[in-house]
Amino acid sequence: MAKIAPSILGADFGHLAEEIHDTVRVGADWLHLDIMDGHFVPNISFGPSIVKTIDNLTDKFLDVHLMLSEPEKYFEPFVKAGADSITFHIEVHPQPMKFLEIIKNLGVKTGLSLNPDTDIEKVLPYLEYADFLLIMSVFPGFGGQEFIEKSLERITVAKKYIISNNLKTKVAVDGGINGENAAQVVTAGADVLVIGSAFFKSSDRYALTKKVQSL
Repeated sequence: MAKIAPSILGADFGHLAEEIHDTVRVGADWLHLDIMDGHFVPNISFGPSIVKTIDNLTDKFLDVHLMLSEPEKYFEPFVKAGADSITFHIEVHPQPMKFLEIIKNLGVKTGLSLNPDTDIEKVLPYLEYADFLLIMSVFPGFGGQEFIEKSLERITVAKKYIISNNLKTKVAVDGGINGENAAQVVTAGADVLVIGSAFFKSSDRYALTKKVQSL
């Protein structure tokens, strides 16, 4: 069974509490929180104060994705704000071991992410030290983009490596996922589907959630 992690970036921030409560109502597994600095990606989102607000609204697992040029400066502030996992990009830290260890020592789950144009082979040697691999299936920075089909092959490569090496790392996929392509993404090897626009714009969030969780 796959997990669904609605990406809060796709929510209506004018009614954030209602949006959070609705994700709980429909039974979403995690909440995915995209943190963007306007430098590593061409957009800016929000900081620890919003994460703390969300943490006060729900007991759901908060998956914090740092799309930042210097993510290590913010590991501790986001953990203190309520993050249950911290993910950063291998493009920022090609030798990620030290940073994965820092996150682990803060008492939360560790995640490593990569962009669509980064060779999947670059992350494989580090998966035994990461709880999650977040494969971006769009170029990060903006919501509502179309899923990049070549991502399916990358998901499969990562999953085969995890299985063949008897690792516990879970594969999460973020970008362009919806009710139509979710089954393909899970079949390729994804354990967690991060869904933003398609979730929050859905006319039946409950049905979409149950569909993903049944895959």
